Amino acid sequence: MKSIHWVGGACVAAALSGCASTGEESNPQDPWEGFNRGVYQFNDTLDRYALKPIAQGYDTITPDPVQDGVGNFFSNLGEIRTVFNSVLQWEWGNAGVASGRFLVNTVLGVGGVLDPATRMGLDENEEDFGQTLGVWGVGSGPYLVLPILGPSTVRDTSGLPVDMYTYPVTYVEDDKWRYGLTFLRYVDLRASLLDQETLIQGDRYSFIRDAYLQRRQFEVTNGAAGEDPFASGGFGDDFEYSEDDFAE
Repeated sequence: MKSIHWVGGACVAAALSGCASTGEESNPQDPWEGFNRGVYQFNDTLDRYALKPIAQGYDTITPDPVQDGVGNFFSNLGEIRTVFNSVLQWEWGNAGVASGRFLVNTVLGVGGVLDPATRMGLDENEEDFGQTLGVWGVGSGPYLVLPILGPSTVRDTSGLPVDMYTYPVTYVEDDKWRYGLTFLRYVDLRASLLDQETLIQGDRYSFIRDAYLQRRQFEVTNGAAGEDPFASGGFGDDFEYSEDDFAE
């Protein structure tokens, strides 16, 4: 689930740093680049002066086993969303694996703090509603940088409400607990990505954009090669597409 809170966007951007850059400054999927760069700068500033320093402090004072437990706990909650979207995509195998992971980690993993499911061979494979829409044939639409939330596309943005309502923290009635859990989730994730930032090369905006689009295409197709839906219809009618745009 992507959060509506201020920590989300910079965290998602940092998560992309492990992907390869195309080395290109322009991309046919980014017709709103001027607007997107402005929003990116806002998010990047927010990260630099707020989220990153907090994440660095958290990483310094929190032992690795505790950080692992926090990450496992939130990942376990995400299995419910994965089950829901796997069923919608008719991926019954992954729905079964995600269900098994949730049950095993909740019962044997002390509420999801531990991850015995992985040691049992039940590997995590996250699914969200943006991916589901892609599997249903909905084109990605233009690349879009959201205030606070960061990299997205028109399709992925339209899936955010469903992702929110399939994540258990949304239903925590006490505002302090709900906001606190959300904040902890993103601080922990941001801390886990601190070492990856050095992998970003060249223009940070272009790198993150192209990495996001590559990663989402890979996730929607489960690694299968194919044309991006954005280029084959709808918004893509006005743009030329080349496989080289997404080559490593």
